[in-house]
Amino acid sequence: MTNTPSLSVGNLELPSRHSIRLTGYDYSGQGAYFVTLVTRDRTPLFGEVVDGQVRLSEAGKVVVNAWLWLPTRYPHLELDEYVVMPNHLHGVIWLTGPLSGTGESRLAPTKRRGTKPLGQLVGAFKTMSAKLVNATLGTPGRSLWQRDFYDRVIRNQRELDRVREYIRNNPLQWELDEENPSNRPKSGS
Repeated sequence: MTNTPSLSVGNLELPSRHSIRLTGYDYSGQGAYFVTLVTRDRTPLFGEVVDGQVRLSEAGKVVVNAWLWLPTRYPHLELDEYVVMPNHLHGVIWLTGPLSGTGESRLAPTKRRGTKPLGQLVGAFKTMSAKLVNATLGTPGRSLWQRDFYDRVIRNQRELDRVREYIRNNPLQWELDEENPSNRPKSGS
């Protein structure tokens, strides 16, 4: 395994090359998940932050549209708070249960036919957004996202409230954010 940079979200430092999923957890189960996706090489393609507000580029607007596409394609998914930053996306995804007509309880966190677990849903978003951004930028086949993504299972209302606040305040914190390219050491320094 190669030594690669780690992903930082808030105060969490997470390795980026081995699974950071909870072992044995059913990621197709009902619940809320906080996800973070980062662009390849942390390239700021999606816009800029000016005076604490995100000004999306055309690529950023495409990413928003791809994010909003997810629940239209996957009815067992609902979107909550999210923000597209210059080089990453934070969002809360709710998995709400099986597709109607399956006869299964919405409370049973079991694998269900016709639904996708969190990783496959994020993969679908990454694929769709990459194709659309590349079409917009004229860069067919270019890799848009870093491998994998960060997720956190949201376990209670207090945690959900904190995550929502973190997402809403992310543009205000951009000047201090480790994902901000101006806060990363320059190579050769």
